Parts: sequence; structure tokens; C-alpha cells
Amino acid sequence: MRQIKHIFSDMDGTLLDRDGNMSAVNQEAIEHSRLPFTLVSARAPMEMMAVIDALHLTAPQIAFNGGLIFRMQGHRLIPIEASSIPDLEAQQILHQVREQLPDVSVSCYGLNAWYAERIDAGIELERRITHQTPTLTSFDKLTKQTDLHLFKIMMITQDADELKGLQTYLRAMSLPNVAIQQSGRIFVEVTSKRAQKSTGIAFIQKMEHLREDELAAFGDGHNDLPMFASVGHAVVMGNALPEIKAAAELVTLTNNEDGVAYGLRKLLAENIG
Repeated sequence: MRQIKHIFSDMDGTLLDRDGNMSAVNQEAIEHSRLPFTLVSARAPMEMMAVIDALHLTAPQIAFNGGLIFRMQGHRLIPIEASSIPDLEAQQILHQVREQLPDVSVSCYGLNAWYAERIDAGIELERRITHQTPTLTSFDKLTKQTDLHLFKIMMITQDADELKGLQTYLRAMSLPNVAIQQSGRIFVEVTSKRAQKSTGIAFIQKMEHLREDELAAFGDGHNDLPMFASVGHAVVMGNALPEIKAAAELVTLTNNEDGVAYGLRKLLAENIG
């Protein structure tokens, strides 16, 4: 019999439906579990706030694929641990991808802001998903700010060959201090090499004195694999790719079928304590 004491969940493609919304069914299941619940997302904190507020979450939360661990104190964001992209490497990626792969949508995130040079199809898609609007600025001007700390560079393309070529190009740059991860079918995200979803989970596990088998996680993408390896119970969404499902203890319904609620009920039916 399992005894789960903390739940971790990805957001896009997992907790949220195709329109970027959390269903009432998922919300009710999470609240009914009465377990500490941590969002573990590639999103920026500002893109997580609607869900944090709706669920009244008090546990530490994980943003930027583990690049930021934070908690909310009223309406104040309190960073606990932060790992931003080194400035020179962020500058190199932004400039070179823009020049060499001009059809790829490129944007980036500071602690409290989303930046883009133009509104293109990728930015429009992200706006619909996150309900946020970027600050438009030139990357040349942005990267000259000495106090700027970028936590994520996001690239979007719906061309599968271009997506593969983009990842090959980024890895060929041989930047030692960044992590390059595919998220879903159309996103590539660059964060600090220290930013892994597993890093945030390990921090919370240590803080709460929990065993690995007392942790469960929900996810759907390649960037969730380190998270699955860090918990005792991995629940993969029905909409995930086959290679992600291979890491699952349980494959639940899709994100458009309240898969988190269904998976929670399955897990907690055997929970004790």
C-alpha cells in the first residue's frame, strides 16, 4: 500500500486543458486530496498565479523547469532558490538564433516579465495559452541591462524538422551552463543547467523530510522525465508521447479529460495514513 504525502504537477498538457485552463473537476480533486500540492512548470511565476490563487497553494512552487523555487506570502513572491542563465550565454543564444533561424519564434523571461521583439505566430499561441502579453523590446537593448537576470529562453516552431534542427543548432553551440529541453511538440526551452524539475523536488523532499515513495508527480513531456525519476509514483497523461508513457507507473486520461483528477483518485484509493 502506498502513502503519498506530497503531489507535484506539471501545468501545460497536464493540469491545464488545451486552452490553458484548469477544470473545476481537477480543482475539486486536488482540494479534496488535502495534500500539499506543488506546481512544477516551465512557466514563469506570473503565468502560474491564477492556479496558485485558485487552489490557495501554500507549499513552495517550482517555475522555469526548476530554475526558481518560490513561495507566495500574500501577494509577494518570495524566491527560495534561483538559477538564472549566465548573461553572456543568454545574449549569445538570443542573437544567434534570431540571425540563423529567423522563422523560429523567440522570447525570454525575467523574474516578473516576458520579453519578445515582435508578435508572431508563436507569441500569439503562447498568449492564448498563458493569458499573458509580452513586453516588446529589442534583444540588443535588453541584454545590455546589467541587472537583468533571464531565467528562460523559449523557442517555438510547429515545423518538426525545424524543431529538430533548432535543438541540434543549440547543442552545437556547446554552452556549458545551460540546459536545452523540448517541451511538448513545438517548444524548446533553454534554462540554467542547474534548473531541473528534479532539483526543486529534491529541495522540497529534504525540507519536508519525505521519502521518495511518499512523492507522486503528474506530467506529459520530455522535461518531466527528471521529475518522474525523483518520485516514487509517476503519473503520465494520456496525451503524452509513447517514450514519456514508458516512464509511468500509471497512465491516466488526457489533459482534456480531467486526467489529473482521474489519476489522483486512482493513486489515493490506495493511500493510507
